[in-house]
Amino acid sequence: MRVPFEVIEHPADVGFVAYGDTPEELFANAALAMLSLGCELAGVEERECRDVEATGEDAEALLFAWLAEILAVADAEKLVFRRVEVTALAFPDRQGNSPRTPGRVRGIAYGEPFDKARHRAGTYIKAVTYHQLQVARTPQGWLAQVYLDV
Repeated sequence: MRVPFEVIEHPADVGFVAYGDTPEELFANAALAMLSLGCELAGVEERECRDVEATGEDAEALLFAWLAEILAVADAEKLVFRRVEVTALAFPDRQGNSPRTPGRVRGIAYGEPFDKARHRAGTYIKAVTYHQLQVARTPQGWLAQVYLDV
């Protein structure tokens, strides 16, 4: 079994490469990578859930918006998420002759309110960045490279 993600060292930021057999698995594993950097996930219980939705003009913009939305919900509501399930994903329409249809991803984030007595905070993530952001289909499946501003 392949690992869902790997952390990338960077002088100023932190990054990861996420993997998936499908685009849905890729987006879920990218969210898992980001969540695991922000908090030790073993101590997080799935007591609450939040719907998450994002759109983007291309695969990279869609992944950026997806991760940024998860981060924004967690930050605004002071929640820590353990996992994010992708319930629907449509990549952007890339046909040159038709009107461009943006991509859309929907999912559910599971977690609970942050409790400093129970949760071990990791790296504080300020934002998702476009720095070397990449989504690609490879012979082994899908991969995404993402850097986060910390």
